[in-house]
Amino acid sequence: MMPDSAESPLISPEEELAALQRAIARHDRAYHGRDAPEITDAAYDALRRRNAELEALHPELVDDQSPSRRVGSAPSAAFGKIRHRIAMLSLDNAFGETAFREFEARIRRFLGLDAGAQVALVGEPKIDGLSVSLTYEAGTLVHGATRGDGAEGEDVTANLRTLASIPARLAGAAPHLIEVRGEVFLGKADFLALNAAQEAAGLRLFANPRNAAAGSLRQLDVGVTAGRPLAFFAYAAGAVSETVAETHWAYLARLRAWGFSVNPLSERLDGVADAAAFFTRVEQARAGLDYDIDGVVFKVDDLGLQRRLGFAGREPRWAVAWKFPAERAVTVLQDIRVQVGRTGALTPVAWLAPVGVGGVLVTRATLHNEDEIARLDARVGDTVVLQRAGDVIPQIVSVVPERRPDGAAAYVPLAHCPACGSLAVRPPGEVVRRCTGGLVCPAQAVERLVHFCSRRAFDIEGMGEKTVVAFHALGWLGGPADVFRLGAREAELAALEGWGELSARRLVAAIEARRRIGLERFIFALGIRRIGETNAKLLARHYGSFANWRAEMAGAAETGSDARLALGSILRVGEAMAEELVEFFTEPRNRAVVDELAGLLTIEDAVVPGGGGGAASGKVVVFTGTLETMTRPEAKARAEAAGAKVTDSVSKKTDFVVAGKEAGSKAKRAAELGVRVVSEAEWAELLGGPG
Repeated sequence: MMPDSAESPLISPEEELAALQRAIARHDRAYHGRDAPEITDAAYDALRRRNAELEALHPELVDDQSPSRRVGSAPSAAFGKIRHRIAMLSLDNAFGETAFREFEARIRRFLGLDAGAQVALVGEPKIDGLSVSLTYEAGTLVHGATRGDGAEGEDVTANLRTLASIPARLAGAAPHLIEVRGEVFLGKADFLALNAAQEAAGLRLFANPRNAAAGSLRQLDVGVTAGRPLAFFAYAAGAVSETVAETHWAYLARLRAWGFSVNPLSERLDGVADAAAFFTRVEQARAGLDYDIDGVVFKVDDLGLQRRLGFAGREPRWAVAWKFPAERAVTVLQDIRVQVGRTGALTPVAWLAPVGVGGVLVTRATLHNEDEIARLDARVGDTVVLQRAGDVIPQIVSVVPERRPDGAAAYVPLAHCPACGSLAVRPPGEVVRRCTGGLVCPAQAVERLVHFCSRRAFDIEGMGEKTVVAFHALGWLGGPADVFRLGAREAELAALEGWGELSARRLVAAIEARRRIGLERFIFALGIRRIGETNAKLLARHYGSFANWRAEMAGAAETGSDARLALGSILRVGEAMAEELVEFFTEPRNRAVVDELAGLLTIEDAVVPGGGGGAASGKVVVFTGTLETMTRPEAKARAEAAGAKVTDSVSKKTDFVVAGKEAGSKAKRAAELGVRVVSEAEWAELLGGPG
């Protein structure tokens, strides 16, 4: 379980990525679904930074399992649903000027620009509100929806019509169809007045202006929404039937002309230095604003460059949210305890004297691993500096040595697993100490089952950690397949204390509803080390079907086989990930689990992006040589967007080799295998032509 309060336990750095994902899903439900956050906005936002920090601290653990790839939460059943024509994705975060400059440098590298080239940006204060999308047809507002999970949101059209800052009709000429996106918010003064009225009426108080705005907008009684002074700033476009501007700055001008409010502090900026100065000005003005902001959003101004840059996972490459710094606190390290994660990784956890940081009472913090403890020289009894900036899991920043008590002893790593007593070893080249107990370790068995049932895996409602622990203790859950046999125990389940017939029936129904699952979720749910959500999606899209993936993984276990070479050549599948997959399928018990599940489930083929029948859809492509019209990253991104599978080496399964100038051994290898070699121009024609 991911820590976010005084009661939550911590897990290993390796497993923290999966735990973060579970936590942000839980907080999404509280934040978006109930408008009742359990943590502060800064703490929630910090979850998304955690993955990047862990990858920097533990590069050997990189597995792309990141909560920052999530967008919002599933829309509430209380409202109708509206599917966004273009997904409403979220933004990557930058904490500090160094991270922001790296964002700009990545843009230049992707586009192949000179190091000294300036990229024009637009800076906008990041409003802390509720993101919505407004659909106008023939100039008239026809639909309004929350962001929801990014693909589908709640239909709150009637409520949005009550906002004076949202025009019912666009002023002047406008496209036949346009989606205008922005933020619904509540001013600070209005928030205080609303809470005062709530208190006087004996009603629940809102935690902050953002949640007051969300709660006000998501009212089933439109009259309640109409009675609250909600405001709206427009700042982005979704689907549009015709071009309305060549730059983002010009688009903001069109929004104003149509009758929308656009944040008056927004500015067009010439490069990084201007952007940094703008950030400082906004930060200094923050306290005097009548609305909450938690940073500044910077976007590439040129919309043509935005289209070229595209998206990386859930985030656009052309925008970033530069966040304001976070709070720190000082407390006492009372104990260091070790917890065991899903793959046996042992994580030291700091138990702290309770201290408030950012509005949350913190009693525990991750210490990552024994090397981090040694670096900090953290000892029981020390006074420590605690930070929650990029981290809902608080972390210890430093020790205050002058306050160290006499006799404080250095930390000694455990030699045995605290859960099962098995030997705990630290593999060569790794920083993580692991339990060797494997299947006999109860901590690993339970964590694997929790992961299997979690929201981003099988998403079985009602199979949370407490339920999994209880069923495991009863002997009902020994492995993943046992989850789908619980239906036969419905009567026993109903007889358990705290359950009953209705609860048992609902759980069984929730399980039965998950007998059909997409390949990417299935792969992710297996909990293979280094195979996070993004890598599971990568593998699913590459192999297409369960049968093909299963057969190829079995073949990859043979050293030097075509399947092994093909696995290693998949773009972004590194040697470490390939080895984890091979090791997983080399183990007979793992293969048995996979096959047992396959017999109980319907595993759907992967959906390939852009796979609408184009010439590149489903094709395996290799790029070689120097490309002239785009950089290599841009070429690969465009190929994947068209549904192609990009690999780094040529094999019998390669469909196209795109050869630029000075193409070398790959082109030669293609000729030997009879693989079609095309020029950059021919490849561009294939992408743009009919399938």
